[in-house]
Amino acid sequence: MEARHLRAFLAVLECGGIAAAAERLGFAQSSVSDQLRGLEQELGVAVLRRGSTGTAATPAGERLAPLARQWLELDARLRREVAGARPLLRIGVVESLAAEWLPDLLTAFEFGAAPDGPAADTALSVGTRFQVAEDVEAGRSDLAFVFDNGVPTTLPHATVGQDQVSLVAAPDHPLAKAGRPLTRDVLMEAEFLVADHGCTSEYLLDQYGRDLAPFTRVGMITGSTATLRRIVANGRGVTMVPNLVVRRELDAGELVELDLAPECSLHLARVGIEARWQPGLGAADLPLQALLRLARRHCPLPPPAPSVTRSAPAGTGRRRGDRAAA
Repeated sequence: MEARHLRAFLAVLECGGIAAAAERLGFAQSSVSDQLRGLEQELGVAVLRRGSTGTAATPAGERLAPLARQWLELDARLRREVAGARPLLRIGVVESLAAEWLPDLLTAFEFGAAPDGPAADTALSVGTRFQVAEDVEAGRSDLAFVFDNGVPTTLPHATVGQDQVSLVAAPDHPLAKAGRPLTRDVLMEAEFLVADHGCTSEYLLDQYGRDLAPFTRVGMITGSTATLRRIVANGRGVTMVPNLVVRRELDAGELVELDLAPECSLHLARVGIEARWQPGLGAADLPLQALLRLARRHCPLPPPAPSVTRSAPAGTGRRRGDRAAA
């Protein structure tokens, strides 16, 4: 069994066709076709079905795909460990944590802030929560950092910290200029924006906006928290997100936190930062555990103890610059 045959097979599955796979791999189409034929000859069964709409796995190919990924991962790990190279940690992370939290964490890790753990190389991939969770479940990444949205996992996991939830709007939004704490009735008139189905902002609205549902208008800004932040900063709607997601905009005065009346359940919101990882990583397991310990020290708020709690007292809503005086 040759690794290049398996790589070609997986590339075709992921790209949906031989031409796109060849472009990704940097090979001629004929070379990829030869590798696929070699794989099928060695296995004695067809693993791909070619059709007018693209190329898909046969039942045998569907069984082969997860095994091929495991084979390639083991091959890469074997070569690194035999050569004495540092272990590799493949980390997946949601966009908001990648922009505002993980870079500092990985820099500290690289410069030895976790002295009780061995060094490791890291490879980072950024995606939606669904993509990041799916990749670690499938073994395409070793470790994932996501905001907890209540969806369980069978993998080893831990809440490494928490962040305060903020309800934010542009400074010139009518709700920001109300001059008084916002009641449930006032909030029901607002348009709430979320980044995507299943994202943290939608989960937080479902979890802590129960005072408002089903009366709120929900707008969808598909796929990007950066787009969500800019649209809200430009004056359209409000959004409920972890404070990390809008920290820079709050510091710059482009967004403000909204004051809420005491009866609003939004006052109680915190959201967990969750790590999920693959078991049995060999030499990469010790640096992974060291990184998790460092992550616990690096989070905005410590993890709840002894069990995950999704609600805790929150501060009042003010401009970022007013917080120190509060």
